[in-house]
Amino acid sequence: MISQRQLFLQNVGQTSDFPLQLEIDRAEGIYMFDRNGKSYIDLISGVSVSNLGHLHPAVVDAVKKQSEKYMHLMVYGEYIQTPQVEFATKLSEFLPKSLNSTYFVNSGSEAIEGALKLAKRYTGRSEMIAFNGAYHGSTHGALSVMGNEEFKNSFRPLLPNVKFINFNVLKDLEQITKKTACVIVETVQGEAGIRLPENDYLKRLKGRCKEVGALLILDEIQAGFGRTGSLFAFQGYDLVPDIFTIAKGMGGGMPIGAFVSSNEIMSSFKTNPILGHITTFGGHPVSCAAAKASLDVLTSENILNEVNQKGELFRKYLDHPEIKEIRGKGLFMAVELRDFNQVKKVIDNAVNKGLVTDWFLFHDSAFRIAPPLIITEEQIKISCEILNECIDQSIK
Repeated sequence: MISQRQLFLQNVGQTSDFPLQLEIDRAEGIYMFDRNGKSYIDLISGVSVSNLGHLHPAVVDAVKKQSEKYMHLMVYGEYIQTPQVEFATKLSEFLPKSLNSTYFVNSGSEAIEGALKLAKRYTGRSEMIAFNGAYHGSTHGALSVMGNEEFKNSFRPLLPNVKFINFNVLKDLEQITKKTACVIVETVQGEAGIRLPENDYLKRLKGRCKEVGALLILDEIQAGFGRTGSLFAFQGYDLVPDIFTIAKGMGGGMPIGAFVSSNEIMSSFKTNPILGHITTFGGHPVSCAAAKASLDVLTSENILNEVNQKGELFRKYLDHPEIKEIRGKGLFMAVELRDFNQVKKVIDNAVNKGLVTDWFLFHDSAFRIAPPLIITEEQIKISCEILNECIDQSIK
């Protein structure tokens, strides 16, 4: 009889010749379980998605209740749907007053697509500036502002009038001019290996954008919803973006994304042409219900207050002479080793020992630590013991 593994390889689109092929039967909290009952610590949260862990009861309850009322009704924006309204209203309570209009989509990539269109439409300009090392998604527009040639060269031609500058390099800000529609930047660069802004860089970047009339798009698709210790990472850097993109940890495990701006900027989609941006499934009521439940838990329980402390515990217990550096903030970290060969050995050994971690797309000499925010100190200790053992094995 043909196995699930064979059916997977035959019928599901593949993105590499070496998929991990873990066959997960169920998941709960920080753990995933395969068909034989073996448990795996999910130390990457499905790449910063499951911030509350897997199957959080409040999220599951919200999904069940909404799915019994209604699911898809009509193209987004046409009907007044309670889950969309309630979540958008709740979200606005935790954002600056100028970020008061939320456009729901299905994913992070789609949020980027909408944000780029909105910036061009509002400013009437076409030039976009992005960053070397940046990752914003894999659709054509998002790919156009990706800061890595190896991952996008095979798909050219991409969007024209895109320039790239270097993160944290103040001199490069001079390249932002009155021809620039928008600058798009991750608050914390993710796939570049967790790079934090330095020396008031983001504040100065916003100042330069304001000076020349360009819009600042801030991407927190990975870094948002508690990952860095505050609900949103930009809250620690004394600036407010013009357009804000979010997804991943937003939905408690359900697919959802959004780009957020002011009513004034967002209203430019209403005319010339009417329906300037359209999505069928964006703001799906079940996803919105899940997202609101997730946000309720994040902001009402003591989860956010413990994120930085838990990050420090990883730094304390990950004690190995082979570790060159641990970069990051909160529970969004990169552990730097010698090279990709060593990182690959650690990742493979960790899976065998019941722990899942991962490398970074544009920085392959480090592995990722981004566990569910609900992880306990004891679970952190166990995770670090496994990782220290795997690093030991990588040098034998």
